[in-house]
Amino acid sequence: MDRIPILRMGDTLLVTIQFDMQDQTALTLQEDLADRIAKTGATGVMIDISALEIVDSFVGRMLTSISGIARILSAATVVVGMQPAVAITLVELGLSLDGVRTALDVERGMALLRRAQEESRLGRH
Repeated sequence: MDRIPILRMGDTLLVTIQFDMQDQTALTLQEDLADRIAKTGATGVMIDISALEIVDSFVGRMLTSISGIARILSAATVVVGMQPAVAITLVELGLSLDGVRTALDVERGMALLRRAQEESRLGRH
């Protein structure tokens, strides 16, 4: 089974998904991220999906779930690099990724995460 690496950059965890995930890989990522957030005290998670050409309903729900778990553990999540075809597919599947912040690229995602982290520090969830 493939594991997706989780890199730490200061108080942010960076996940770059380089291949289309199978269901078990997505579940493992969810568990691994929750563990890393708890162990490191990370306040931000960036998930780069720019390499994904296909996201099915299960993976879409997993992104929403990961974001919810991170939020409960006091970390903001941003999904970056979504391909237009992936966005169209998610909408057609009826998945709006409620509660998931998105950005076009890593640079914009980092800016969004910094704002979310600052709001959290100021008590404005």
